[in-house]
Amino acid sequence: METPLPSPESRITLEDIATYPLPGNAIPVALAFSPDDRLVTFLHSSEGSLVRQLYQFEPQTGEQHLLLTPPADGASEENLSLEEKLRRERQRQLGLGVTSYAWAKQGSQLLVPLPDGLYVVDEPGAKPRQVASSKGGALLDPRFSPDGEWIAYVQQNELFCVPATGGACCQLTFGAQESGKTHGLAEFIAQEEMGCSEGFWWSPDGELLAFKEVDETHIPIYRILHQGQDSVGEGAQEDHRYPFAGQANARDRLGVVLRSGGDVVWMDLGPDEDFYLARVDWFPEGSLAVQIENREQTRLDLMCFDPQTGKGNLVLRESNETWINLHELFRPLKKAPYAGYFVWASERTGFCHLYLMDAQGEIVRPLTSGEWMVDSLEGVDEERGVVYFTGTLDSPLECHLYAVLLEGGNVRRITRQPGTHAINMDHGINCFIDTAHSLEQPPQIGLYSLADGSLLHMIYNQPEPRLERLRLQPPEMVMLHSRDGAKLYGALYRPAAAFGKGPYPTIVSVYGGPHAQMVVNGWGMTAAMRAQYLREQGFLIFVLDNRGSAHRGLAFEGTIKHFLGNLEVQDQVDGVHWLVEQELADPQRVGIYGWSYGGYMAAMCLARAPEVFKAAVAGAPVTAWDGYDTHYTERYMGTPQSNPDGYRDGSVMTHVEKMTGRLMLVHGLIDENVHFRHTARLINALIQARKTYDLLLFPDERHMPRRLADRVFMEEQLRDFFLKYL
Repeated sequence: METPLPSPESRITLEDIATYPLPGNAIPVALAFSPDDRLVTFLHSSEGSLVRQLYQFEPQTGEQHLLLTPPADGASEENLSLEEKLRRERQRQLGLGVTSYAWAKQGSQLLVPLPDGLYVVDEPGAKPRQVASSKGGALLDPRFSPDGEWIAYVQQNELFCVPATGGACCQLTFGAQESGKTHGLAEFIAQEEMGCSEGFWWSPDGELLAFKEVDETHIPIYRILHQGQDSVGEGAQEDHRYPFAGQANARDRLGVVLRSGGDVVWMDLGPDEDFYLARVDWFPEGSLAVQIENREQTRLDLMCFDPQTGKGNLVLRESNETWINLHELFRPLKKAPYAGYFVWASERTGFCHLYLMDAQGEIVRPLTSGEWMVDSLEGVDEERGVVYFTGTLDSPLECHLYAVLLEGGNVRRITRQPGTHAINMDHGINCFIDTAHSLEQPPQIGLYSLADGSLLHMIYNQPEPRLERLRLQPPEMVMLHSRDGAKLYGALYRPAAAFGKGPYPTIVSVYGGPHAQMVVNGWGMTAAMRAQYLREQGFLIFVLDNRGSAHRGLAFEGTIKHFLGNLEVQDQVDGVHWLVEQELADPQRVGIYGWSYGGYMAAMCLARAPEVFKAAVAGAPVTAWDGYDTHYTERYMGTPQSNPDGYRDGSVMTHVEKMTGRLMLVHGLIDENVHFRHTARLINALIQARKTYDLLLFPDERHMPRRLADRVFMEEQLRDFFLKYL
């Protein structure tokens, strides 16, 4: 193996790549205002680890206090139930200790789930008291009623309610164990692909609970064995009801039950059983607002249901020949002159924008427009008639907070610093918490005025010791055009001057899939430690958002429809050609790595463009789309029955014969999202084609390696692979 000359800038270790939180990201999370807006609470680790405590910040005094520390057994994943581990996978949650909390909407109570049960803190500083125990099974998704007097949660697949003051629990649903169904839980597809982790919803008055009943008993079991365990007894296998593309989905029903229990009223969702129960909300007057998406994901109906009778009517219908992107941009209005109206988002123009809708679902007026995207709806000040949202008006590479009047008019930008902004609005719609970061600036958190965007208090702006040692250099942002004229954004991590002016051995870091964006003006790019480390080893690292990626409009996304792994590869090839033209990339030494969709892209680039890519690391790759789930796959590909050519062309195995470079496959054996079966099928094809490959397996890991030792070993193997073959 040839080892390049050491760089005088070399200071990053393999442990730096593998240790979470990444440098600069050990910041407060789960920020929230108390109901009276006097306090800001958050989860944070004072030592910069993943084990978090609950803190409060007082804006009037600028003082910060520790509210709650985790129990001794809360610092490890080992004591978590399988249900909790799987929910953490769906939510991509790595934090330990105190992992979540919630304020009651009224009063001063906090709800804190801990490993042994649910606890209520009556006011900041008070001793937590247990209101429900997890001895009978994991307590999932606990939530206060709107008045803070009750807590609903799911245990053993049934919905329960308990007084916040403590007392006897009331079971609200029945029959799950006998029927094999679940009550009050979102199914795998909803959690993983639809951005919907909730399975029950409190009514505004706290008297009713709407809940989802999920029936997956007709879906064949997919069994995952824990091959790395020392014993073969209990816990050595998992059985999942996994809906593969083109096959049966879960069957959902939506019921409403009294908080005190009783008969369930089932909503009449229509005769078609093959649909997605996409979103559930309550209108202020007490009717249910339900979004129902068809199986093809080209139609979305907003329905209004009477919880007393189950009868419903259509409010509006969104249709799109490309596909429907689900969103959280729906807000019913309560006060005159807009009582009964609601704010809604649509991509009917090709870009996601906000509209004011009347009670009949007709457009009153567009609130935003243009060739840019609205990302999130942060708040509506009905008294002043102002809507607050984040979006990409200034740049598709940035995200800012904006305001627009319900009466229409010009959009006003509020956040001032360049970069990316995540917002938490106070209840009074007077100020907001801004977690702001950019390529040059690690995340910092401040309290700002909504009136003019001025800083009121800095909540968190602490320098991290690792940054002084690492001296991370931000990547260089670039723009180029594909062979057919599409504008593409990329980022370059150049090797240090000690490696000369190039051309360099080059590694492409890729994701490439829809609903994601890699190239942004955000700290995450600077803290991309693998790229930074490989840069120090003398490699040029390149990141490119090909067509199909997010925040560029539906036409940019939709070019990949029905033929995944084709145009995305073409754009990545064009990116490499651009690097060669700039005399940056050595065309004989180009590699690529990626994970999940990026693993798919790494393998496809090696197979479909062997003249360009000489080595690839494919982590947890989807290798054939008939082996992935319904909602994600069918949105972009249709079904295997309706689009056999697309599925065949989009399979890595179809193109293995053309592969000439070196391939490393990396996979966790208990990955319940992208099953190891994907890699196994590709290995079979490689053997048939007599293609040599490298294989790195993690017997006890799921979709992303969580153990530090596993991650360090993986980074070491990845480095050695590229040093050997590039």
